[in-house]
Amino acid sequence: MSLGPLRITDTTLRDAHQSLLATRMRIQDMLPITEKIDAVGFHSAEMWGGATFDSAMRFLGEDPWARARTIKAHLPATSCQMLLRAQNIVGYKHYPDDIVERFIVRAKASGIDIFRIFDAVNDTRNMEWAMKVAKRVGAHVQASICYTTSPFHTLDKFVDMAVELEGMGADSICVKDMAGLITPYAAFDLVSRLKAVLRIPVQLHTHCTSGMATSACLKAAEAGVDVVDTAISSLALSTSQPPTEAIVSSLRGKSRDTGLDLDLLAEIASYFGETRKKYGKFEGGIVGVDVRVLQYQIPGGMISNLVSQLREQNALDRYEKVLAEVPLVRAELGYAPLVTPTSQIVGTQATLNVLLGERYKVVPAEVKAYVRGFYGRTPAPMDPQITKLILGDEEPIDCRPADLLEPGFEKAAVEIGDLAESEEDVLSYALFPQVARAFLERRAKGAAREETVAAIAAALAAQQAEQAQGEAVPALATVSMWKLAGRMGRGSRFP
Repeated sequence: MSLGPLRITDTTLRDAHQSLLATRMRIQDMLPITEKIDAVGFHSAEMWGGATFDSAMRFLGEDPWARARTIKAHLPATSCQMLLRAQNIVGYKHYPDDIVERFIVRAKASGIDIFRIFDAVNDTRNMEWAMKVAKRVGAHVQASICYTTSPFHTLDKFVDMAVELEGMGADSICVKDMAGLITPYAAFDLVSRLKAVLRIPVQLHTHCTSGMATSACLKAAEAGVDVVDTAISSLALSTSQPPTEAIVSSLRGKSRDTGLDLDLLAEIASYFGETRKKYGKFEGGIVGVDVRVLQYQIPGGMISNLVSQLREQNALDRYEKVLAEVPLVRAELGYAPLVTPTSQIVGTQATLNVLLGERYKVVPAEVKAYVRGFYGRTPAPMDPQITKLILGDEEPIDCRPADLLEPGFEKAAVEIGDLAESEEDVLSYALFPQVARAFLERRAKGAAREETVAAIAAALAAQQAEQAQGEAVPALATVSMWKLAGRMGRGSRFP
């Protein structure tokens, strides 16, 4: 039976630059090429979520909500997709149900068509509420399995989880291999098993860190995977995704031919090849293949940030020791898949263990919360000696962590006060209080608004330059500066 064309999700506008460039790409460097991205015929464009929300405010002076709306306006023919950390949303801890609900409702209204929802410890209790809300607002719910390897992670368990997620209302399943661990034959076996028992599409997301990702995608295609994630070649490989052009070329003339235009992809690759030069100082430092990822399992975005942080601490010479410490801490803390926020939790503890010269001499609050059960049920039992060292006689919780959280929106609205001009501003503050307050204060003084206007102006100038060269480029959609600033209209305070 013919499987039909393999569909492709493009990650260039989100995970590719998060993995390679520490999430620093500005919207002004995205907009000039969006017309061509929109013309490719991608299954979807992953363009929001993950670390982009935090980084937009923290480093780029951009309103993340405005970014979502603006990119969506420039990708009218392409489904826009975000990465949602379930009860963690786009942050690093669990948030109350009302914050999760309001965030998803506003994200859908801002142009998100597909929500890829995952939980860092694969605790489906933590995914259920986000899935229900996304389903209710009419979005596509892509429930994800965080792929990892350990004595406690088996093919049967991954398949059982996928079946459970389908029963919870998932519209598709994503095998999320955030560290590039999946081998080609493991991908074939897992996808074959999933396709045999599921009635919904299956997608594969992986990274090139170990050098196996392109082959894994091709073997997954043989097994019947419906969609794979790729990045344009100039922002692919290393800790990013497989190059789109390589997958397209490999399948050309075959039963799973993607049908995508290599000439158009080459133009997009050329654009991002030049754009990448602007962000050279944020490069993660890993060139080519690093098979040690199979040992320490650190995802691409975490590697680039780890290198950056150690460099800032003048401790880059301890990099190898930190890498070796990560799998030890991971095993002691119950073999969680290393994906945000567990990658940060394990990575931070491993770094402290190395830099301080004594293991668990200092245990950050986030690590304590994790051990107490406030991130969910771990895949395997934690080392009882480590648990005792960190918690003493305290017993960890065993319920869904969010069940213990009071509603948070109204409290956040009071705290941020008149700096918030919209419900979205309140949500930004609820997720990242210090970062959002600083951003909103700068916006109130005009700084952030001016930066947004400058970004749009730069994109317009680039498009006008293309038009002057005879290329057919549609005008930018009319954008209200008030809307970009978060001012949503009259009437109630947060319409």
